[in-house]
Amino acid sequence: MKASDNALNWFEIAVTDIARATKFYETIFDMKMTQTEMGGMLMAFFPTDNMAEKVGGGLVQHEMYKPSMDGVVVYLNGNPDLSVALGKVAGAGGKVVMPKTLINEDIGYMAFFIDTEGNKIALHSGK
Repeated sequence: MKASDNALNWFEIAVTDIARATKFYETIFDMKMTQTEMGGMLMAFFPTDNMAEKVGGGLVQHEMYKPSMDGVVVYLNGNPDLSVALGKVAGAGGKVVMPKTLINEDIGYMAFFIDTEGNKIALHSGK
């Protein structure tokens, strides 16, 4: 891997109810997700300007995908201030499990929540 390559280029968040999960993420991030079916999987994509050049990802409902609070943790972009999205989590049906916490002044802040599907997800922002 070259130094200019991203370590992450795609992520998928397992869901059991694509409609419920899509509504949750659209609510906390105040955005619209595009839904589709691919190879028997129901998917909803987080918006991105250019999928070929940026990190992207989405929600996936399929028998191979099991939501979990254990295992890999995905940090979603909460810029400019993750407090905005985090403040919507409970009202959208999720649960904040770690409030906005300073990592350090250079890196910024993080927080954790459990989504409507039972996944532990993190947020990161500079302030």
